Amino acid sequence: MKLFGAHAARATVLIRAVGVMMISCGWMMQAAQANDFKVTEIIVDGNRRIETETIRSYTEIETPAVLAIGEVNDAVQRVRDSNLFETVTAEVQGNKLKVTVVEFPTVNEVVFEGNDRLGEKQLSALVRSQSRRIYSVSQVRDDANAIAEAYANQGRIAASVEPRIIRRSDNRVDVIFEIAEGGVVEIERLSFVGNRTFSDRRLRRVLNTKQAGLLRIFVQRDTYVEDRVEFDKQVLTDFYNSRGYIDFQVQAVTSELSKTKDSFFLTFFVQEGPQFFFGKITTTSDLEDVDTGDFENAIKTEQGDIYSPALVENTITRMERRALELGLDFVRVEPRVTRNNEGRAVDIDFNLSRGPRVFVERIDIAGNTTTLDRVIRRQFKVVEGDALNPREIRASAERIRALGFFANSDVTTREGSAPNQRIVEVSVTEKPTGNLKFGANYNSANGVGLMASFSEANFLGRGQTTSFGINTTSSTRSFNFAFREPSLYNRDVSLSFGFDNERTSKSNARYDTRAIRFDTALGFPVSESGFFTPKFFYETEELSGVTANSKVIKGEAEEGRRKKLGFGYTYSFDNRRTGLDPKAGMFVRLSQDFDLTGDTRFVRTNVKLGGETYVSNENFKVTATLEGGALNFTSGSSSRVTDRFFLGSGLFRGFAPGGLGPREFSDAPIA
Repeated sequence: MKLFGAHAARATVLIRAVGVMMISCGWMMQAAQANDFKVTEIIVDGNRRIETETIRSYTEIETPAVLAIGEVNDAVQRVRDSNLFETVTAEVQGNKLKVTVVEFPTVNEVVFEGNDRLGEKQLSALVRSQSRRIYSVSQVRDDANAIAEAYANQGRIAASVEPRIIRRSDNRVDVIFEIAEGGVVEIERLSFVGNRTFSDRRLRRVLNTKQAGLLRIFVQRDTYVEDRVEFDKQVLTDFYNSRGYIDFQVQAVTSELSKTKDSFFLTFFVQEGPQFFFGKITTTSDLEDVDTGDFENAIKTEQGDIYSPALVENTITRMERRALELGLDFVRVEPRVTRNNEGRAVDIDFNLSRGPRVFVERIDIAGNTTTLDRVIRRQFKVVEGDALNPREIRASAERIRALGFFANSDVTTREGSAPNQRIVEVSVTEKPTGNLKFGANYNSANGVGLMASFSEANFLGRGQTTSFGINTTSSTRSFNFAFREPSLYNRDVSLSFGFDNERTSKSNARYDTRAIRFDTALGFPVSESGFFTPKFFYETEELSGVTANSKVIKGEAEEGRRKKLGFGYTYSFDNRRTGLDPKAGMFVRLSQDFDLTGDTRFVRTNVKLGGETYVSNENFKVTATLEGGALNFTSGSSSRVTDRFFLGSGLFRGFAPGGLGPREFSDAPIA
């Protein structure tokens, strides 16, 4: 009985506890229901520019609706996230939800104060806050950062930009950027740690960043710019890799601000590693329709040459081009590299294999507002429907950058309408390509002169080059005009013509001259480093104002104006940038003019050849040049004094201007 009584007592307590819990839950449900409310209409107040229905749509509430407090808060937050209002509040008025907004003001005017180095036009191009647009706190903050970054790129890292606003009537504001430009922080010392093969002086010439010197007023690259330093790290790596130092690394770059905070000390910590050379160079293939012997001539490097990744890339390009000539589609060349650390040699096996069958669907170009699409498109050796060659796409990207028309350019690919189709996308940002100059000059030959010139490297966005100039001195007057089309009918053929009109007035001579020259030429490549240019020319020249005691020249002047009409050619070869040795190269220029139908008959020949190389671990560059010419007249024709080959002071030093060559000083007989 006692046991039963105890169970009964526990049961009574349990029943009471359950009853209390049920009462509590009922009270909480009633409280929750008390916080919910029914909304039949949404009222919007405070808006002037933004439509009421637009604000209602931001709340994402469809009336009628039963809402909890949390749902109202979420709706208010969604209106705030539109970034159209300074403040957003909401309150319940019976069955109505009232949303009160305060719109961001409209920008009345954007003003820059304290700027001297950067003009208002330059600053206006940097900021996105503009008159008659909605004022945004985050946008103004980003604009201030953009202005500060522009000053930092000029070496003024201490520049500060403080934005403030002045409120006007009709919910408008003036945005004012208060600028403190600060001074230029130059790179006082640019040094290297860990370099043993190349001196600091040689490596400084490689970098785009420069050390401040005597010409610091004119040099714009002696300031500290972080992006430029990152670019220099890659440039330094390419420099060493092209000379066989394949393990080279830029371990760190430190920048230390001087105590006076007006200069930087920039230090590159590098690890050179050993120099490697080419070892065995072979060509293999598992393809039945490929004969490796057909590709042997594409290999220009030999065992023992200094290893360079660029030479490997050039060989691959020549092999793939050879495959296209043989009608072998989708052949890819893969270099298999075997490294011999003991012999410091790199064995290369160029393996020819069949690549994936991927085609170019189309080429899309964006960002070119002035430059025509065809100027960019002709930098591609592939067209729609051709096999996709990633290496050729990269080469095309380099050619686009080499045009010099764009501040930035990017070439990417993405999948097209089918798995085996690719779309090539080109994105560019244009930059100014024109140049207008006015100035004065002085040289010992002609004295003081004034000059004006204009040049445009991308005329009318067609990729054409045009220029003209006027130059006057105390003894000369000249006018010149030139035009060049680099791709005639979208082919690898250039067309150019030029016009020169020059007068001299006793310019280091005993006579005056007037000469007019016109020529037009076609140019096309004949090899990787060779270029051939045939031309037609027309020249007229006239002598006058001859002194009385110049018997020979006076007789030549009495002939009057002499005309020359003919054709010629120029062959040039230059492998200083494309040769196998990055430390040496040579150049040759041969030109001949044939006068066939003018007042005279002659053959004029010019030859110029030279070479350059670096010595003493590339600390010094040695250049040698040899130039010569010959002028042969047929019977019945004779030369005049103006037909001579003139040597300027830059070619032969030690003589007065024009003082090298035969002279007639007197008509007295020779003893």
